[in-house]
Amino acid sequence: MLNITQRLSAEPDVEVSFTLALTAEERTRSRYRFETPSGEALYLRLPRGTVLRDHDLLQSETCDVVVRIAAKPEPVLTVTAKQPLDLLRAAYHLGNRHVPIEIALTYLRLSPDPVLQAMLEHLGVEVREEIAPFQPEPGAYGH
Repeated sequence: MLNITQRLSAEPDVEVSFTLALTAEERTRSRYRFETPSGEALYLRLPRGTVLRDHDLLQSETCDVVVRIAAKPEPVLTVTAKQPLDLLRAAYHLGNRHVPIEIALTYLRLSPDPVLQAMLEHLGVEVREEIAPFQPEPGAYGH
């Protein structure tokens, strides 16, 4: 059994024991049980409120195992627009609904939701269903 209890700063010379691919929701859990690639039980015991990001490094309590976190591809809606103002308008409306959203210069990404998809299409933006890594914004208070 492995207990993962601390986050490391990204250091290029750290030897990674294995990579753990997690969905956006799984990366918000501070207490959770996973399995290593070899089938061994791995327990996350991180400070409450910890949100893991793609490429984060975690270390076991015995300091002998280092785990790299990867954003696991999952079903998402990817929103694009011909005009930047249309994408901003879509971001505004999604923000009013307090949904987790990934924001990039050329797209927005959110979890699938038929009601939100219909709203976005009504706003005139393009919405594609995809399987992709999802990196939602941590929020204004997520430090």
